[in-house]
Amino acid sequence: MKPEIIFDLDGTLIDSAPGILAGFAGAFTSCGHVPKLPLTADIIGPPLMETLAKLAGTNDPAVLQPLAEAFKAHYDEAGYRQTLAFSGVGEMLSELVAHDFKLHIATNKRIRPTRRILKHLGWEQYFLGVYALDVFDPPLKSKAQMLQEILVQRELDPQHTFYIGDRREDAAAAAANNMRFLLAVWGYDESNAGEWQKLASPDHLRAVVSAN
Repeated sequence: MKPEIIFDLDGTLIDSAPGILAGFAGAFTSCGHVPKLPLTADIIGPPLMETLAKLAGTNDPAVLQPLAEAFKAHYDEAGYRQTLAFSGVGEMLSELVAHDFKLHIATNKRIRPTRRILKHLGWEQYFLGVYALDVFDPPLKSKAQMLQEILVQRELDPQHTFYIGDRREDAAAAAANNMRFLLAVWGYDESNAGEWQKLASPDHLRAVVSAN
């Protein structure tokens, strides 16, 4: 039986930086705040409220909630359309499905823009399951919890399931669930982020998972 594959989204399958960073800039401008950190791609990945707290330099809900609503309004309606697929990813997904691999997504991105992005890129048919923290009720607090829920719901063997991501957080979430992890370095490239097995390009993925 072939292993099942769960993908992170931002930085792994897609370059969402232009739309997300534009959304943050627009949110801070419209709310009259100045970000405490530069709006660069390395802030992308954690859940929205966590990132906004870092950018705003506060955990005050009175500051963060308006910022979150302003970001969502911009990104969900227009910003997501700036999303780009990393080179070779679409072909990789098609090939994996053609060879009967079962694919899923587990992302910190909210489910609404996630589904819109998949439709925008024409990828909806590739994934049996699409999961985000806010799919669950109540929303989950971490990617590690989300992977645990996916394993339980789909009755997956963690040692026969790969999680593909691009950040230390992704590796830690996989390790917390005894899953096998592969680091995608074709996107934002955290190639020095640890001793995990690395995928230099989407072309390498099928060969690696087929050999395990």
